[in-house]
Amino acid sequence: MKRLITLSALCAAMLFPLTGLAQTDRIEQVLKAIESNNKELQANRQLIISQKLEARAGNNLPDPTLSYAHLWNSKDKNETTGELIISQSFDFPSLYATRGRLNRLKATAYDSAGDLLRQEKLLQAKELCLDIIMLRQQKQLLTERLRNAEELAKLYAKRLETGDANVLETNKINLELLNAKTEASLNTTALRNKLQELTARNGNLPIPFEESSFPAIVFPANYEHLQAEVVSADRTLQTLSGESLVARKQLSVNRSQWLPRLELGYRRDTDTGLRFNGIVVGVSFPIFDNRHKVKMAKAQLLSADLRREDAATRVESELSQLYREAQSLHLAMEEYQSTFHSQQSLALLKKALNGGQISMIEYFVEVSVVYQSRQNYLQLENQYQKAMARIYKGRL
Repeated sequence: MKRLITLSALCAAMLFPLTGLAQTDRIEQVLKAIESNNKELQANRQLIISQKLEARAGNNLPDPTLSYAHLWNSKDKNETTGELIISQSFDFPSLYATRGRLNRLKATAYDSAGDLLRQEKLLQAKELCLDIIMLRQQKQLLTERLRNAEELAKLYAKRLETGDANVLETNKINLELLNAKTEASLNTTALRNKLQELTARNGNLPIPFEESSFPAIVFPANYEHLQAEVVSADRTLQTLSGESLVARKQLSVNRSQWLPRLELGYRRDTDTGLRFNGIVVGVSFPIFDNRHKVKMAKAQLLSADLRREDAATRVESELSQLYREAQSLHLAMEEYQSTFHSQQSLALLKKALNGGQISMIEYFVEVSVVYQSRQNYLQLENQYQKAMARIYKGRL
């Protein structure tokens, strides 16, 4: 194990910068494809378009009205009169400018909410890619374990025939072979399911992703710099800040709605033999229609500000937890790497077993420790990669 792990570590150290960069680029290519093809993201983009149009529609002029009345004298049907009115009502002019600014803020808030959903889906896709990489590395490990078990099973089957091995040793090896086959089969199924899920997230379109090594992610030593970057790029805070600006401008709009609504139009009266033309001017005072709207806007503004403050606290708390988790995982990975260098090679263990230097029980104890340690390391690296992906989700 010492020779195998040392060689692997040296190769990884030599190729780490190029390989890590290549893996990051390939994962980013997958994420770009999913961003374009994911049905939920496509539907959300159309929803944002409709929300923006709905907001703009709320600042349109009311429909013009046209009315005509024809009256006649109940005693003399020949005496008639007619009335034609064409009118257009509109809010106080300054209110349209205020609502226009509100709509621009709403559009920004809708885009921020869309970015938040996009980030969430891409983060899930990235974690899925990391799971696929781990399963492929586990597959390599399990393939090696299965090959060793098959070789031992064949060897001890011959020894059993010649009397150099007993039934207990042979049964032990056959059980190890069965366990290796089972774990390899489960790994194949899990990997197939993950790849299918990745395809589904890409709008059920095939997406090439053949990577089997994790990207290079350096653990950030300076927490203060990391915190400043993460907080400034957090999509949730950006979305809630946009909602707060919208609520503040909505309060301004609701206050302006106390201004009177105006109406202008044309009127034509036709009496028997006479015609009268003129203009229609009207003023509507929002005594009842705007009632409680200012209080409602104030409550919405307070709610938005409180939610933003709560989100800021949660973002800093979650970052602190993720940082400690990543730090713990990183230290554990370093300890495993250090321990791997002192472990025995699987080839040496097999040679010692065949030479009678160690018993079958001792061999399987050592082999189980080696394989379990390597499995643990793969899981640790997967968890570390996911923790760092969540920390840097603002870069997606």
